[in-house]
Amino acid sequence: MMRSVILAFLVFSFSAPLLSQGAEINWIKVDDLEAAQAKEPRKVLIDVYTKWCGPCKMMMRNTFTNADVISYINENYYAVKFDAEGPDPVEFKGNTFSNPTYVPNKPGRNGVHELSRAFKVRAYPTIVYLDEELEMIAPISGYKSPQQIELYLKFFDTAYASGTSQEEWDAFQSSFTPTFQ
Repeated sequence: MMRSVILAFLVFSFSAPLLSQGAEINWIKVDDLEAAQAKEPRKVLIDVYTKWCGPCKMMMRNTFTNADVISYINENYYAVKFDAEGPDPVEFKGNTFSNPTYVPNKPGRNGVHELSRAFKVRAYPTIVYLDEELEMIAPISGYKSPQQIELYLKFFDTAYASGTSQEEWDAFQSSFTPTFQ
């Protein structure tokens, strides 16, 4: 009997990490944001990336596969992946944004999508945070580890409101202790 309990414990211990690896962020499309907000208002995280961007690929591999990041984003945000050089037009807040300078089959860098310009994206990766009314809170550029992104996820989710001061951000940041593994 004791041997069966130990064996069951060992099987569970080794399989639990494998089970959590199957979890992933519930990415939606820009075009679906307004309908999602109408059903359940949430903050929005838009991962603005390009296909050639090394740090973008690292974030996808290291940050957006982290169990704590996945869980927090899925519970508190709508998450969107947006190719800043993609060819497809998108609808956002009653406007159509496109990429008129996109060149099909062009290797490397391509035309910049109008929506990434509207979000003031100047580097990749950039995570654009929006409030429940789809108004931009901030574009945050650069690779972020799970612990680094946790600071922004929790601040924008729990402490941010329109008119939040620099002093409030500084206080939040200086007292913040990451918990993501």
